[in-house]
Amino acid sequence: MDDVDSVQAQIARNMLVSGDWVTARLDGVPYLEKPALIYWTIALSYKIFGVHDWSARIPIALSALALCWVTAAFGIWAFGKRAGFYAGLCISTCVGLFLFTRVLIPDVTLTFTTALAMWSFLRAIDDEEPQPRLWAFLFAASLGAGLLLKSLIAIVFPVGAAIVYLLLTRQLFSWKIWKRLHPVSGTLVILLIAAPWHIVAMLRNPPYFVFTLHSGPNSYHGFLWFFFINEQLLRFLNLRYPRDYNTVPRLYFWLFHLIWLFPWSVYFPAIAKLSFKPIDRAGRARLLSLCWLGFVLIFFTFSTTQEYYSMPCYPAFALLIGSAMATENVWVRRGTRTLAVIAACAAIAAFAIYWNVRNLPAPGDISSALSRNPKSYSLSLGHMLDLTLPSFAYLRIPLLLAAIAFFVGALGNLRSTGLRAFLASALMMVLFFHAARAAMVVFDPYLSSRPLAEVLLKSPDGTLISERHYYPTSSIFFYSNRTGLLLNGRVQNLEYGSNAPDAPDVFIDDTKFTTLWMTQPRFYLVCAQTSLPHLQTLVGPANLNIVSQSGGKLLLTNHPLPTPAPAQTEGL
Repeated sequence: MDDVDSVQAQIARNMLVSGDWVTARLDGVPYLEKPALIYWTIALSYKIFGVHDWSARIPIALSALALCWVTAAFGIWAFGKRAGFYAGLCISTCVGLFLFTRVLIPDVTLTFTTALAMWSFLRAIDDEEPQPRLWAFLFAASLGAGLLLKSLIAIVFPVGAAIVYLLLTRQLFSWKIWKRLHPVSGTLVILLIAAPWHIVAMLRNPPYFVFTLHSGPNSYHGFLWFFFINEQLLRFLNLRYPRDYNTVPRLYFWLFHLIWLFPWSVYFPAIAKLSFKPIDRAGRARLLSLCWLGFVLIFFTFSTTQEYYSMPCYPAFALLIGSAMATENVWVRRGTRTLAVIAACAAIAAFAIYWNVRNLPAPGDISSALSRNPKSYSLSLGHMLDLTLPSFAYLRIPLLLAAIAFFVGALGNLRSTGLRAFLASALMMVLFFHAARAAMVVFDPYLSSRPLAEVLLKSPDGTLISERHYYPTSSIFFYSNRTGLLLNGRVQNLEYGSNAPDAPDVFIDDTKFTTLWMTQPRFYLVCAQTSLPHLQTLVGPANLNIVSQSGGKLLLTNHPLPTPAPAQTEGL
């Protein structure tokens, strides 16, 4: 898809081709926002399987599998086989994990390292653990790997949750606990894993040390300042520049977890009946899980946040829910009945929408039936607001699949309790995820520029120009495997890197564009359909030849394409 999905994939390809495994680049421009581990894993997948959109997703898929395994294993160790199985079932079939792994963001891998760190911490300080040094090493290694995924929060979350736990259990100043955690050797492990890349990135992208909290346009202070001050501190304080992001209102951020953990969020009330006293392994695991999710949620309550930022606390929720489900108390049974009602209502709603749009025409692709809400696109799910009733005419099959899924869930939870009801809920989600995937295929022309890239690859050679910044049509660069010029694109994510001394001259304004477009060499321009009137004022309608259009985007060229010669038939 366009946006961050193909951006991550293209950066990994650039690293593989250029051999520069330190500085991420887009269109040759330094891209200093994120650590490099996610790019390395994608590039490794390319090396093994070749450069494809599906091979770019393998590291995320493996991370999701590893997360489900470590959550289940943590639960089995802490609560027993049944509760551990339920915890794994919860994390593997909740809405949030599916939804936020559809794009190439490293948060699921960060969630895995966080979960592994939390389990390792608890095992390292457990009096019955025969190998505390091994688990202390895994704790440190998880923090080091997390640093290379999402920087400082990868340490802040596990360490913050661990400190709160030790404080509540009155062990924070226990020499015995710190001796089992091996903080000195653990710190060396973290530095050994994470420090080399940070040091080399700083040396290759000077200046090295700039002490300022001012973040504004036309400034360049090197890697270290941008990576730590601008991207960590100023983002937390909502002072980062450029402000190419939005924040979810605090109340919604908390309430959305009813959706992200669905269908298992119906068992939240049952968690209140659990014991959190650290008198046994299960009690300690529950208390740590509570400290873990509480620390993450409170942290983002005071920071800017997106919908998926709280993913690192999903395993904590899953552990508590799995532990509660294993009790099968009255609140669990009430949750099961509540889920039956919710699933029945969802099935009726999905079928009602299908019935209302069954005879509506669905010409072209779905973009023609969607509304536009650009102010919401800085949120990760902002495009959900684009849906209209006519747009569901393109989603008839996914609607029917979703209705069937919810019907299965309603029936299973109405007629059964305990394990059978839980398995029915899991089956409901598997079917629903297939429906959601079918819907994403329908959205492909709107969310991706792949159809335009396929046409571009079959067209005569020419220089590619992308209107505005790189992100909105980024997949055309990935699928066509080329660089290009960016028309009025010195904004948002590439603005800072564009000021670097070694940044290539790929940014052009309207004047430069007009000059280039009116010359003899062929150029291609990919742009939003809504930009056509402005472009016509620059070069005239006659000089804008439409090559292809898809998903509300246009591929234009400055010269008419040659007409294919008619096929000749041999005489008899």
